[in-house]
Amino acid sequence: MHWKLFADLAEVAGDREVDVDVEADAPTVDDALSALLDAYPALEPRVLTDAGKLEPHLNLLKNGEQIGEPGLSTPVDEGDELALFPPVSGG
Repeated sequence: MHWKLFADLAEVAGDREVDVDVEADAPTVDDALSALLDAYPALEPRVLTDAGKLEPHLNLLKNGEQIGEPGLSTPVDEGDELALFPPVSGG
């Protein structure tokens, strides 16, 4: 599964784009997120709360569409692109 990571998440992973293997028969975004965190364990404290939920301030997208925590059960296909990024501010 192809992931795009932004800001400090890319820094922690060491790259802005990474591919991970998802071992589920009918994979979901949650399966892909688990595979990402297995491959890059340093991301876990930046991505998950202490309760194991997606950090509410993170943006989670599938093919450019915001899905967030409610969308973790969304099915994914090999050609899908997932993205994680923290909120961006500027002035």
